[in-house]
Amino acid sequence: MRLSALYSPLRTLWPAGLPRKVGEQLSPPSPPITNIAERAASPKLPISPLAGEMAGRPEGGAKRRAVSVLATLAAALIAFAAPASAARIDDQFQAWLAKDLWPEAKAKGISNATFEAAFQGVSPNLKLPDLVLPGEKPKTPKKQHQAEFGSPGNYFSEKTLGAVTSGGRARAGANAKTLAAIEKRFGVPGGVVLAIWGRESGFGAAKMPYDAFEVLGTKAFLATRKEMFRKELLAGLEMVERGLVSRKAMRSSWAGALGQPQFLPTSFLKHAVDFDGDGRADIWNSTPDTLASIANYLVHYGWAKGRVWGFEVSLPESVTCALEGPDQGKKISDWAAMGITRVGGKPFPRNEAGAEGFLMMPAGRNGPAFIVTPNFYVLKHYNESDVYALFIGHGADRIASGDRRFVGNWGKVDGLYRSDVATMQRGLEKLGYDVGGADGLPGFKTRRSIGDWQAKNGRAATCFPDKGLLEAMR
Repeated sequence: MRLSALYSPLRTLWPAGLPRKVGEQLSPPSPPITNIAERAASPKLPISPLAGEMAGRPEGGAKRRAVSVLATLAAALIAFAAPASAARIDDQFQAWLAKDLWPEAKAKGISNATFEAAFQGVSPNLKLPDLVLPGEKPKTPKKQHQAEFGSPGNYFSEKTLGAVTSGGRARAGANAKTLAAIEKRFGVPGGVVLAIWGRESGFGAAKMPYDAFEVLGTKAFLATRKEMFRKELLAGLEMVERGLVSRKAMRSSWAGALGQPQFLPTSFLKHAVDFDGDGRADIWNSTPDTLASIANYLVHYGWAKGRVWGFEVSLPESVTCALEGPDQGKKISDWAAMGITRVGGKPFPRNEAGAEGFLMMPAGRNGPAFIVTPNFYVLKHYNESDVYALFIGHGADRIASGDRRFVGNWGKVDGLYRSDVATMQRGLEKLGYDVGGADGLPGFKTRRSIGDWQAKNGRAATCFPDKGLLEAMR
């Protein structure tokens, strides 16, 4: 499995500030424990819950002076208490490593030397996103910073697409023999592989800024998806234990993704390929291994040889956008019989017409429409985002056939917070709609539910969140 949005020069990181509770009891940090046996014997220290900052508004002369003094004292306490809070979290992290993670790692064949080397000097990185700190409850964040889940049209800026497509064409010639061999063996077109390579790591130019064990350890301990990251952390330890990569080379994105294809450790163990014949799968330094590993990943998730990813289409008003989704497939010829045509006037290829296709509208009626094939959903296994898969498919077409833009325009959409979309989703759920979960991300189930609700309530069916629907659902 692979994670939705990973670090590259084309992506955005967002460090998050963590407010501390004023007046927490302070205690000196425990001395570092470097031996697993000693660490396991160390007492588990309590962690004080973290809370939001307290706010006040002074009024009047004497009160203002008094509050000013209190504010000064409070600021000093915050500055003093924050490191102590972090220290307490680190104490429990060290206890968790020793008493919880180490026994499982040992049972899986990880040596004490590998485990100690992995976590030497490692503390939880509290600036990583999607953490649930002690005393807090998981909640939908107000803002959505990850590029894949912002306004759909913003994802396809010509500057971003151009960097991937021009870079892909330049590398297509230099790696022509390798790409031909990969397509012959795996059935994945070179343009697709190149587009993923460019999107994920800028063709290997991106520098991985994090220690992978710091990221995976922090997320396995504090993230909203602890079990998933625990599995990845154990897989990372296995990679080092087996000598597949050095401890020093375990650098990653903020999500723990590794190397030029941005694989999580489990994906490396399942899909990494030695394609240059040197006896090891090297996704850090070998271009043939990197490209073949990407193709192997797609094949594992069902890439159908000989089929394209999809087509941009014109959707008549008579066809509702609520027909979107991978569970509402029809023969492409049947979509055509409903009046859906390929942009540019070309007919659908004969080999595709009798095969299954799916309506996909990432911005609803506010953007281009597509009939996609099962290969589109294979691309989504790389990153669970419609716009990501569309970027890769469109980028691959441009690498192979020259730059051309979408025919349909990406219209303006209302600027909503992720928490607003989650409110909307909860409202639709109360009405019996399946929105795929109230996560604040407008996926196809949310989009088509919106379209269905709009049509039933006498509104134009746009199949995309807007302020009017938000107010109706509050």
